[in-house]
Amino acid sequence: MPAKRKLRRGVSHPPPARAFGRPPKRSVGLLGGSFNPAHAGHRHISELAIKYLKLDEVWWLVSPQNPLKPLADMAPLKARLASAARHANHPRMRATAVEDELGTRYTADTLRALRRRFPRTRFVWLMGADNLRQIPRWEAWSSIFHLMPIAVFARPAYDLKALAGKAAIRFKKYRRHLRYAGRLASRTPPVWVFFHSRLHPASGTSIRRGDGNQAWTIPGWSSYGSWQKAARNMR
Repeated sequence: MPAKRKLRRGVSHPPPARAFGRPPKRSVGLLGGSFNPAHAGHRHISELAIKYLKLDEVWWLVSPQNPLKPLADMAPLKARLASAARHANHPRMRATAVEDELGTRYTADTLRALRRRFPRTRFVWLMGADNLRQIPRWEAWSSIFHLMPIAVFARPAYDLKALAGKAAIRFKKYRRHLRYAGRLASRTPPVWVFFHSRLHPASGTSIRRGDGNQAWTIPGWSSYGSWQKAARNMR
């Protein structure tokens, strides 16, 4: 039997698919990304999802390396996972590196693997409007709409372009009114909703550039600069 992997403090792994007896059905939101670094915007989306989609949990899927993002600007996975764990300090949020454990590279493959591992879990894919706009660049992107329900959340400057984009147009007839959001997890895909929610200004790009640095510091580190320094020691 392989040795159990030691969990890093503050990092939660999804529970095993088979526990004692038959596990109850639950609704889980999946928020994927580089989390380079994690910030208050990720937590904002997760809180909205738990409240309006009536989810039991939200799992943050910290990607080993986004195929669409440059490697040079990417902090080590260990550092990004640590930043996610600090922000996901909530009883119904989990920061995970499950994609690294599964050995998957693309979102569509990760979602298929999670559905196989957790057959009684009702998943909802969560993403911002920026990703709705760019999802046609993802590998097997249209299959994601057929794998599980999707909830899209407003992001500054992206909403109109996202709703006029290729993905929104192709799956337009499957978009549902927000009054159905609370039952989204139990609906058969393809189905999606768009939340014109209160916008949160935080973004990883802005933090890395030093814009509003003090506004979005990572819990446990005094500034983005201090997190960068710690990240270099986590390689």
